[in-house]
Amino acid sequence: MKNYAEYIGMNQNQTNELVEKLNKLLANYQVFYQNTRGFHWNIRGEKFFELHLKFEELYTNLQIKIDEIAERILTLGGTPHHSFSKYIDNSTIKAVENTTEALACVQSILDSLQVIISLQRDILEQSAKYNDEGTNALMSDYIRELEKLVWMYSSFLNN
Repeated sequence: MKNYAEYIGMNQNQTNELVEKLNKLLANYQVFYQNTRGFHWNIRGEKFFELHLKFEELYTNLQIKIDEIAERILTLGGTPHHSFSKYIDNSTIKAVENTTEALACVQSILDSLQVIISLQRDILEQSAKYNDEGTNALMSDYIRELEKLVWMYSSFLNN
């Protein structure tokens, strides 16, 4: 019986490397998602109405990406991490607590986007090297979308 990698024209070692990197990305997305939910719930001040909605929009988008990344891991024959302990252990992004101020929330989002975009560029380079168009297209789409978010959130901070 063939393994997943053979069916999609890749070798198992290549897919294993990509799965490991995608699980690290998944962990970072999960922590980023939860931080953003916290910002949505706890934002205070004059920008409450604006940011409460933007944070909900962002975490909803992150939730979709989390599912797509997990499904890509499965497509490559791997198992997506699915425990909070694995996410915390494998994430560069750290959990943020008790942040209610607009500027601090937005800065945390920008810092998280920087981490995630860097990871995605690394995966994009690896997937291109292995001719993995599925992972490559996913990362390329995510990078383009997140770069636009960097511009928007940076504009909020007047950067």
